[in-house]
Amino acid sequence: MPQWLQDILAKEYFGNTVQDYGVAVVVFALVWIGLWVLKHVVIKRLARWAEGTRTNIDNIITGVLRRVGPVVYLFLALWLATRGLALDDGVGRPLEIVFVVILTVKVVQLAQDIVRFLLEKWVERAEMDEASGNFVIRYLMTVFRLVLWAGGLVFVLDNVGIEVTSIVAGLGIGGIAIALAAQAVLGDAFSSFAIFMDKPFQVGDFIIVGDMLGTVEHVGFKTTRLRSLGGEQIVMSNTDLTSARVRNYKRMQTRRIVFKVGVIYQTPAEKVKAIAGMIREIIETHEQARFDRAHFQSFGDFALIYEVVYHVQSPDYNVYMDVQQSINLALMERFEEEGIEFAYPTQQLFVTSVEPAK
Repeated sequence: MPQWLQDILAKEYFGNTVQDYGVAVVVFALVWIGLWVLKHVVIKRLARWAEGTRTNIDNIITGVLRRVGPVVYLFLALWLATRGLALDDGVGRPLEIVFVVILTVKVVQLAQDIVRFLLEKWVERAEMDEASGNFVIRYLMTVFRLVLWAGGLVFVLDNVGIEVTSIVAGLGIGGIAIALAAQAVLGDAFSSFAIFMDKPFQVGDFIIVGDMLGTVEHVGFKTTRLRSLGGEQIVMSNTDLTSARVRNYKRMQTRRIVFKVGVIYQTPAEKVKAIAGMIREIIETHEQARFDRAHFQSFGDFALIYEVVYHVQSPDYNVYMDVQQSINLALMERFEEEGIEFAYPTQQLFVTSVEPAK
């Protein structure tokens, strides 16, 4: 090597020789080219190979690697190139901090992508409907984002040189205080997650909870909203719903109907025997009704009581009312033909004559 070239390479600027700067430039170029080849050649081929395999883990890895952008490559090459240089704290320290921040952000983003991918696969295997699956993914991703970004922030602060022990302890105490203060809200949030996972009811179902009844309009993060039969909106906390007995009429396949009919005591015995058969004939004429039983149940205060049971082959309430109305009208017509009278509250007064005392 000529002496003049050795003299140039030996010159020192800002604590480093020209040769040191040259080595740094070569390292930067080699790393940048190597990373470019890794992404556009090696990883691309690995992705094509992973698509033909049965497992998902290789798809996750290649998908994550392909999402690493040129900004990360740039700072990684710059950081590796400057490892051999004696940099002033005013230059080296900010460069290191920027690299740590970028690296942390990218790692957190990649971790989020992995978690989302796993959640989507889990929801797909669980065969959830689209609304429930989106809610579960959105709900759990919110939790994971908070955890991942909190961990990333602590990592950055620790590498910057800030004492994180007291911060972590403070966050722990503050988290406990917030959790206690928001206990009801968190309870409702977990209840909403339970509703979407267990699906005791869905939007559009008609439910009864205690003395409240209505059609489910919306299942939210904290409350569920019902539209009552009267038209007003009922807002209930999710915790109340998960801790109560819910009757879901939308899941009902058929309706079991029980009703009673009373006739007067003056009805002849042969008519009393025939009434159950009359009722059966009337119910069996309806396509939407399936007869179960009809019996002379008891002697009432002012009537002979018949108990009738049948099933409506539809959960729709309007269908049930149409069938019941038709049965009632047919009973009135048949009883009128047979001369049978319906009973109604009556009182009979018996007067006995008493001979006057002599």
